[in-house]
Amino acid sequence: MADSETDRREVREGPITATNAKADWLGPSSDKTSSRPSSPLLPNSASDAASTSSLSDGKSSSYFATLEASVDGLQRRAQSLIDKINEGRSSDQDMMKSFNTSLSMKVTELSQCLEERMYQMYEQNNTLLQARLQEFSQVVERIRQLQSELKHVCQTVATVYKDL
Repeated sequence: MADSETDRREVREGPITATNAKADWLGPSSDKTSSRPSSPLLPNSASDAASTSSLSDGKSSSYFATLEASVDGLQRRAQSLIDKINEGRSSDQDMMKSFNTSLSMKVTELSQCLEERMYQMYEQNNTLLQARLQEFSQVVERIRQLQSELKHVCQTVATVYKDL
């Protein structure tokens, strides 16, 4: 449970943003221009080279601007998804807190019901035990009376036997 709390804190304290997640695969920035190797089919005149270079710079800067916009869009989308994930985690945490609270209340309620039922059973058992103890006391008293009578009978028989 502590690991999941740590994970949640990491996401909240340092979420991934578009600014700190730039990819290295983009290569050099659009400030640099790529040099094209000269082709033997192209003329080597200075004016042709200058016009080709400016045309190439225009295309590459346009290409890199489009690429940069696409990357920025992807980063915004990724940040949006991360924000949704964080919102979902927050919602899950709230749901679990609510679940734990309601579960605790139910467990407490059931525990109290069980305790009340247990005391009812104690009362029923006590009533039965009291009745049986009362019967037992009466039986023991009757046994004492019978024992006393038997002892008296034995003494009488012993006396009669002596007299014979």
